[in-house]
Amino acid sequence: MQSWGWISQHSLRMRAEHWLRNLGCRVFFIAPRSLMQYFSTVPLEEVVVVVGEKEERIDLTQYPPHLVRNFSIIAHVDHGKSTLADRLLELTGTIRKGLGQPQFLDKLQVERERGITVKAQTATMFYNYGSGGIGSSPGRFLLNLIDTPGHVDFSYEVSRSLAACQGVLLLVDAAQGVQAQTVANFFLAFEADLAIIPVINKIDQLNADPEGVKTQLKTMFDIDPQKVLLTSAKTGQGLEHVLPAVIERVPHPKGVVNAPLRMLLLDSYYDEYKGVICHVAIVDGVLKRGDKIESAVTRQRYEVMDIGILYPELTPTGILLTGQVGYVVSGMRSTREARIGDTLYQASMVVEPLPGFKPAKHMVFAGVYPADGSDYDALCHAIERLTCNDASVSVTKESSGALGIGFRCGFLGLLHMDVFHQRLEQEHGAQVITTTPTVPYIFEYADGSKLNVQNPAALTSNSGKRILTCWEPTVMATIITPSEYVGSLMTLCSERRGQQIEYTFVDGQRAMLKYRLPLCEVVIDFYNELKSITSGYASFDYEEAEYQSSDLVKLDVLLNGQAVDALATIVHRSKAHRIGRELCDKLKNVLDRQMFEVAIQAAIGSKVVARETIPAMRKNVLAKCYGGDVSRKRKLLEKQKEGKKRMKRVGSVDIPQEAFHSLLKNSKV
Repeated sequence: MQSWGWISQHSLRMRAEHWLRNLGCRVFFIAPRSLMQYFSTVPLEEVVVVVGEKEERIDLTQYPPHLVRNFSIIAHVDHGKSTLADRLLELTGTIRKGLGQPQFLDKLQVERERGITVKAQTATMFYNYGSGGIGSSPGRFLLNLIDTPGHVDFSYEVSRSLAACQGVLLLVDAAQGVQAQTVANFFLAFEADLAIIPVINKIDQLNADPEGVKTQLKTMFDIDPQKVLLTSAKTGQGLEHVLPAVIERVPHPKGVVNAPLRMLLLDSYYDEYKGVICHVAIVDGVLKRGDKIESAVTRQRYEVMDIGILYPELTPTGILLTGQVGYVVSGMRSTREARIGDTLYQASMVVEPLPGFKPAKHMVFAGVYPADGSDYDALCHAIERLTCNDASVSVTKESSGALGIGFRCGFLGLLHMDVFHQRLEQEHGAQVITTTPTVPYIFEYADGSKLNVQNPAALTSNSGKRILTCWEPTVMATIITPSEYVGSLMTLCSERRGQQIEYTFVDGQRAMLKYRLPLCEVVIDFYNELKSITSGYASFDYEEAEYQSSDLVKLDVLLNGQAVDALATIVHRSKAHRIGRELCDKLKNVLDRQMFEVAIQAAIGSKVVARETIPAMRKNVLAKCYGGDVSRKRKLLEKQKEGKKRMKRVGSVDIPQEAFHSLLKNSKV
């Protein structure tokens, strides 16, 4: 091997030159960053590093569209996607084996703590395939890998990733088999007309049953068992067949090199020094540093300041060609300028915008308020930065009499909401209170008007208008479970007002249930109940269905006759009494005693359905009476009683933020 260049950084010169010559190199360029770190992540065959401000020379012009493959890894949660991505990066020399952290592409702290993938991550690899020698065009391919989340709440991330791909690896656990999210992801890829390569992972486990999983894939998806790959990402067994299958079965990008530039904005995040960094897929044409580009949505123009690939970190290349996926720094300073799904094109050119993405459907809404009212500006800044990286969150301002000024946020699910809350605290240091999650309802009045309700406080209990029909959102839920738990799950779904649609057997040991369920019955604790009943063996997935009419009522919580808007909720009439009693009981346990009696009531309109009372703190006014007539004692007690009545009339109950935090946290368990 011979590579030419300079040696810079005088303090490293002698040691670096000696080390490089031992590697068989004539001369190398050495970047300002750590030499050992650099060579742990980049194959020696393609190293050319520039001194100081110059850039790494990776010549992307050697990779026309027919030498490019864009593929994604999709699977149910915890089936080994991130581990397989690690092994593929090691196999191609993109990262060095044994160095760095496991699940290399899971970069967020919340991902590492929870052991799940939240954000889809991209990495570029170079792979020698076939008879072509190293660096020759016929045998060297550029592969763009996208690792996707597996939880149902992050299906929007999966759909965005598939827009940049021509094929997918459908990963299935050899022991767990086909799960609910496996089914959902398969049909996402099938509807997008992508090449699907089935891969059975974790075949090294003692309870692995790859032949049984092949039968499931054949039964449910009509996949030829002969085309299924058997691997173990943990041990590396069978991995040598994965990338050749990607090259052989996944078609190359169909874009036109000589056409005007069109690129799809896949994702973005904010960097304190560079501004907004956009991840893009080049659909047609070529993008170079210094080009002027324009947004099809905002019509604003930018100059490309930096451009490159993720190899696996940001690696400047100066150019991106048709079919390639990389990053662009264009001087965007506001997160509102980076619209996910936007088409970016050459300024002053007329092009047809790309279809973009299907808009995110927000299933859960919750209020987000600063724990300290003075931190509102800091929370506003944190949410703006975070929504740049998570485009599936909707944000509108709102105010609450109890919690002050905050935001009404829409999420894809309960886990999505929890992750957003955790990222606000970990990445931006924001201390927030999140209200009880609700779902969007539609109320139709007798005069023909309709009201969309995302915040229960916005629904007036005594508006003077008669409600004709209430509509609530439903979901089509898919549950795959061991057959011995079917009876318990049917009972659970019936208690949640579910309607059975389908009941079939996947194989001899597992059944698949399909139910139509009200979304409000799913978002709070349905998943926890399901896992508890089935000892963790069942899997659950849902997709949006139509609205259905239902008997809904607004349940208000009153403190001494005053409604607390932050605790209002919309419930089914049959469950209003039970939920009202639970809310009153929880509130009684978190509120402090006052000098006067406090009445806690749950009411539907003017009808009280539940009540708890917090007794007043009472001074012993009879302590100084050691004797005498009983009328004197009675007089002192009556005087105390009148004082407490007067205090109750003029006094008010202040709910501390800690009590709200405790109450709202308990209501989501």
